[in-house]
Amino acid sequence: MRATLPLLLTTSFPPLTRRSVDTLQVNLGYRCNQSCVHCHVNAGPQRKEEMTGDTVDALLAFVAASPEVKVLDLTGGAPELNPHFRRLVVAGRQRGLRVIDRCNLTILEEPGHDDLAVFLAAHHVEVVASLPCYLEENVDRQRGKGTFDGSIRGLRRLNSLGYGVADSDLTLNLVFNPQGPALPPPQAPLTAAYREHLGKEFGVVFNQLFTLTNMPIQRFGSMLVSKGQFNGYMQLLRSAHRDENIEQVMCRNLLSVDWQGYLYDCDFNQQLGLPIGSAGHPRLHITEVNGADLDGCAIRVADHCYGCTAGQGSSCGGALGDEMAAAPTCNA
Repeated sequence: MRATLPLLLTTSFPPLTRRSVDTLQVNLGYRCNQSCVHCHVNAGPQRKEEMTGDTVDALLAFVAASPEVKVLDLTGGAPELNPHFRRLVVAGRQRGLRVIDRCNLTILEEPGHDDLAVFLAAHHVEVVASLPCYLEENVDRQRGKGTFDGSIRGLRRLNSLGYGVADSDLTLNLVFNPQGPALPPPQAPLTAAYREHLGKEFGVVFNQLFTLTNMPIQRFGSMLVSKGQFNGYMQLLRSAHRDENIEQVMCRNLLSVDWQGYLYDCDFNQQLGLPIGSAGHPRLHITEVNGADLDGCAIRVADHCYGCTAGQGSSCGGALGDEMAAAPTCNA
């Protein structure tokens, strides 16, 4: 796989500083039951990295020392494959945190996880489920044959428990990624298209759709380089930059933690090996700070940061602003 970091380090992206940390986004490991083309983590079934119980305990100690943290955002790989996932969920909920599970949906059918959906519902975990299109052909091309059908079965299972249903307090949000080197279409009309198709064809309901820009790193970045599309994609991101999106980028209030407990300004910097702090300094571990220690610190930026500010903007919570130039389709 071709590394893209050397192509991203020289940048004119505006400087950023951190605000109060309200979200702790934790990567529990890179093992996954899928290997998706757009995956910026390069996750897959053969990956062995996973967070240990001691590091989970360190996370919980950080939360206890950082009352400003309100959200525990669990990701991977498939975070549910980590043996400490359920313990961390229970502990987070007992501390009053909003807990998010970034779920690929097909994990709900994996052996040993038959009761996962019931567990998530019982603990009122918010599910953010990746479904990069509402069309079977596109999803299977991006994520593997049969993935779409498995995803629909997972969504129906979650709906049967109350997720995404009107007047329920169980939140089910979906995530869209473009199929290739293009910006996501406008979030609002694409949400309407998802609702209409998934509801009519499969009886599936959900709360919100988050549109995410593909980052030029790891597996997707390597694909761009191999196809000679990397420079063109970066030019697209830079030319679509909007200054008004800078105030809302997720790294201002989010702290990313890798499977070993080291700290980053965002999950993308984590995958590029750009730890929090200045270049050349030792990596900072979660046992060494609390949330307040990081207020006002400079954020490490590189050219991939334009992926978060281009067009309508992109974050783990979807679009940052409005952009009505494109047609509402998931064929991009």
